[in-house]
Amino acid sequence: MGVKNGDANTPILRYPHTPIRVNKGADPGNESMDIKRKKTIKIILGPLIIGGGAPISVQSMTKTRTSDVAATVAQCERLAEAGCEIVRVAIPDEKAARAIGKIKSEISIPLVADVHFNYRLALIVMDEGADGIRINPGNIGGVKRIAEIAKAAAEKKIPIRVGVNSGSVEKRLIAKYGRPSPRALAESAIDCVKRIEDAGHESIKISVKAASVRDTIEAYECVSAMTRYPLHVGVTEAGPPLIAAVRSAAGIGHLLLKGIGDTIRVSVTGDPLTEVAIAKELLQSLELRQFGPTLISCPTCGRCEVDIAGIVEDVQRATAGMERNITIAIMGCVVNGPGEAREADVGLACGRGSGIIFRHGKMIRRVKEVDLVKALLEEIRNCAR
Repeated sequence: MGVKNGDANTPILRYPHTPIRVNKGADPGNESMDIKRKKTIKIILGPLIIGGGAPISVQSMTKTRTSDVAATVAQCERLAEAGCEIVRVAIPDEKAARAIGKIKSEISIPLVADVHFNYRLALIVMDEGADGIRINPGNIGGVKRIAEIAKAAAEKKIPIRVGVNSGSVEKRLIAKYGRPSPRALAESAIDCVKRIEDAGHESIKISVKAASVRDTIEAYECVSAMTRYPLHVGVTEAGPPLIAAVRSAAGIGHLLLKGIGDTIRVSVTGDPLTEVAIAKELLQSLELRQFGPTLISCPTCGRCEVDIAGIVEDVQRATAGMERNITIAIMGCVVNGPGEAREADVGLACGRGSGIIFRHGKMIRRVKEVDLVKALLEEIRNCAR
């Protein structure tokens, strides 16, 4: 029935004797916005804890050739500076696998090797010192290969992510379900987890990603109802930045609000730093993590008589990297401006040619338009001390 943790009567994994059903889980009578995270087991990835109530971690993946050690290390360090907490690299061949040791020795965050097709590459990267590996049950080579990987990972105490994607579900499951449906994704993951457990390994996390937001949500809800392993949550192939942000907010955000998810990756076609920025903003917007100031600004309309967009851009640039948890409101007119500004730690309510600065609900001073940014930043720095 699977390995156990905590309550002896609660298995980490429950293998279904009936067809997989999705746990709807919603309580229409519950009006509380408190997010009660599902209790998952704790696994260790390098110096980082995943699951077990640990903070939801932010992941990304390098876009460099992994065999190009210098370029990959540089991108890993840029990601770490941006707030990425786990970095994954692609392992398409042995040259990339052999580069893991050098990369690992030069970076400051946990390194996960992403292995497909060739199980031997998974064995190599573990020998090279990868903190974790990701395998895809749809293409890693079947039961025997999964067992070999799991035994090696157990010996080295390296966690395995069972990462199922809708584009690479096993043919037998496509035949069974007619398409890479949420149930097909869930069954693929659960079957692989069972094989890993049978080989004596218990340090596992799971992902079941689809390009469809709805399929992704349903697949994760299904797996979450069946296991207490930590879940890596994301929407795969989410697209360019704007589309990826919206689709990820819809999919990842929905799951996080239901308490599902222990680590997240926002997939973006483009600079991986954008993935980190979106992921951090998503967690901060849901009040699950705090990475710095929360910026509130009005969308502007025909009543606005100052350059709010320019002020917001200047303030956003000046406060980048600030760690203090404060709320900043920048408002453009008299409709909501004073109210929102008073509610923030530091607020600006603008009128014709000037603005009023508030701090903790009290009006501090009136400032001419030309001095708004400078004065606002002064108050922000005073509040952040």
